[in-house]
Amino acid sequence: MAIVEGWYPPTRENWQTTVLIFQILYPALSLMQLFISWYGMGKTSVRSAFNLPGRVAWVLMEMPGFTTVLYMMKTLPRMHGIDDLPWQNRVLAGLFVIHYIYRAVVFPLIQPSMSPIHVLVALMAAGFQVLNGVGIGAWLAAYGPVTAEAWAARSSVAQFCVGIAIFYVGLAANFFHDEELREIRRAEKRRRQRVLDKQGGAGGAASVEKHYQIPQAGLFKHVLYAHYLCEWVEWFGFLVAAGWGCVPAWTFLVNEVFAMLPRAVKGKKWYVEKFGEDKIRKRWAVLPGVV
Repeated sequence: MAIVEGWYPPTRENWQTTVLIFQILYPALSLMQLFISWYGMGKTSVRSAFNLPGRVAWVLMEMPGFTTVLYMMKTLPRMHGIDDLPWQNRVLAGLFVIHYIYRAVVFPLIQPSMSPIHVLVALMAAGFQVLNGVGIGAWLAAYGPVTAEAWAARSSVAQFCVGIAIFYVGLAANFFHDEELREIRRAEKRRRQRVLDKQGGAGGAASVEKHYQIPQAGLFKHVLYAHYLCEWVEWFGFLVAAGWGCVPAWTFLVNEVFAMLPRAVKGKKWYVEKFGEDKIRKRWAVLPGVV
């Protein structure tokens, strides 16, 4: 049963329209970050009556992506008389779900703290996830290659395996650099807790919601937003595996870059203002040798 007739899951024509909207709308919206100082999330979040608790908002805005892909994989093959999808479709759908189970469910649970997220940011992110989930999910479920012959013409097994390897390298590196950021707050929380305990524990549990340091491990030695770069590597690997002609995978990767690159550029300015140019030294924002 369709949730929204003709759109969720979409007909082929409506799927193409959805992908086109995603191609145009979100890059344009993302570029607006270059011209406005406000961003109601993370280190730049401020007090507002429209803020949502960070963990709750994160789960709600990230989950629609992988749940949409799962819904497409469940409904569209049956609607189009596809009895059994090729193994490549199932593998790619699985990789998408693996990433977003970490990003949407595990990530907020293991963060030492999360700043509030403005409802507008949460809605924009949820819209991103729905459009992306429809684009990639419907391509995998019915509107992309659905036979072994179609896959052979699009992406050889060797190319597919190379893409999967790149994806897993990006996923592992993404987790590693996320963990470095988490450890900064865990260490500070332990330090503050020791101080509180020496004072008799009158202050209760230590809080590190707005604590920031310059990360040092791994690629953080060279770029301030290594976790962004590693996520781009993931989705580049997904694109390689899906084949260079996969429009939804291209659209997702481009949208990721458009969404994150302005935040990284402005984030470097924030680091310089907070810690000083001498502390940042020659670190790039996100792409070594580029920006």
